[in-house]
Amino acid sequence: MPEQSNDYRVVVFGAGGVGKSSLVLRFVKGTFRESYIPTIEDTYRQVISCDKSICTLQITDTTGSHQFPAMQRLSISKGHAFILVYSITSRQSLEELKPIYEQICQIKGDVESIPIMLVGNKSDENQNREVDSSEGEAMAKKWKCAFMETSAKLNHNVKELFQELLNLEKRRTVSLQIDGKKSKQQKRKEKLKGKCVVM
Repeated sequence: MPEQSNDYRVVVFGAGGVGKSSLVLRFVKGTFRESYIPTIEDTYRQVISCDKSICTLQITDTTGSHQFPAMQRLSISKGHAFILVYSITSRQSLEELKPIYEQICQIKGDVESIPIMLVGNKSDENQNREVDSSEGEAMAKKWKCAFMETSAKLNHNVKELFQELLNLEKRRTVSLQIDGKKSKQQKRKEKLKGKCVVM
């Protein structure tokens, strides 16, 4: 499949079990899965607006383990934006993001122009919290990236997370809202709706 320049690639990183897939599935499909199934790598596509035209938001949900360093490097080199997810119930999961962030810096060079969101997921499990929001904010400040706490389970801040990430893009205008333009497919569907031929 040829590379499409109008793809906007977002890569989601984080330790195993922090809820990366849950966030992505909640955003793309509006569903939440209670059981934990480890991911090797999945890619989801969503149509978004990009410089007032339509492009594909391609979300790569990566593995939580570090078994595939080559895949990780490839994901970083092809990515346009990054979501670094930890669980607020696991300090270890925040620690595990450090080498990933360093690798993004190494491969991408100047990260100040790259949209990166640090995300504390599982905000619904406040009673088991190990990482305070102020710590997440401090880390984000240190890494010069944006910060947000989410709950895939309660669908809290999920759409906002992706919209905020797109707002950080400086090189082009990307938005989850397709600017009132209907895709050709939608137009065709509407056109066909009114016509009915009986033979």
